[in-house]
Amino acid sequence: MRQASPAELATLTPASYDWQASALGARAGWPHSLKLSVDFLMNTPLPMLLAWGATPVVIINEAYAALAGQAAPLATGNTPLLAACADAMARARRGETIRLAGQVISFTSAPGSQQLACDIHLTPVHDEQDQVAGVLAAVAGCGVPEAAAPGAPGGLRVLVVEDNLDSQYLVCEMLKAFGHHADGVGDAEAALGMLGAAGYDVLFSDVSLPGMSGVELARQGLVMQPSMQVIFASGYGDSLLRHLPFPFMSLQKPYEMEQLQGTLDALARQLGR
Repeated sequence: MRQASPAELATLTPASYDWQASALGARAGWPHSLKLSVDFLMNTPLPMLLAWGATPVVIINEAYAALAGQAAPLATGNTPLLAACADAMARARRGETIRLAGQVISFTSAPGSQQLACDIHLTPVHDEQDQVAGVLAAVAGCGVPEAAAPGAPGGLRVLVVEDNLDSQYLVCEMLKAFGHHADGVGDAEAALGMLGAAGYDVLFSDVSLPGMSGVELARQGLVMQPSMQVIFASGYGDSLLRHLPFPFMSLQKPYEMEQLQGTLDALARQLGR
């Protein structure tokens, strides 16, 4: 499979890339956690890679490609980070979330080889059977300038309510990369506590939550913060959202990150941001 050049990657989206020819197969057949991880990785300005599967298939973003002197979005299994962090990657595949401070990695960028002491964050990514299917690795603190986040000043304050912790983490990090402020919680009770302590522009909540539903959370949250906008994520269509006495937007799960970002862009314009 031909890898994208840096110029091509500037206009590349996860949905438009020809994944069919890769070991991952067509994007339509991917599990939701893989789609969400790739969306996050390819849209973030931080150097990141995703090692997916037992082999693994390694997907890198433009920032990591520039650091390692490789072509994005697919890399060989011996990319410098994996070679330097093999033991930690094995632990992450067993379900540990790991931070390595000052890990020395030999990168080969355009000017030549360089050894950098980086902070590496390894996050297990679970599939629909709650098994670890991959590891998301983020690189920080290498002493090289990080690309500026594309979000504009005055981003939205978003409260993300999602009981799947992997999805919650990825959505929050993606929103931050786009210039928004995002906090994440796993249930409605915790969300009400956050709404009582701070102001939010947007409540982005799953409809189905443990305990109190996302719909009831929105009802009570709007009493506390009447100007807050509501976006629901639902895997059951809009049947549970009919005849609600307040305005809202909804995304059908599994949704694409571009859909969420487009919805937030529309709200930002509405709020004059």
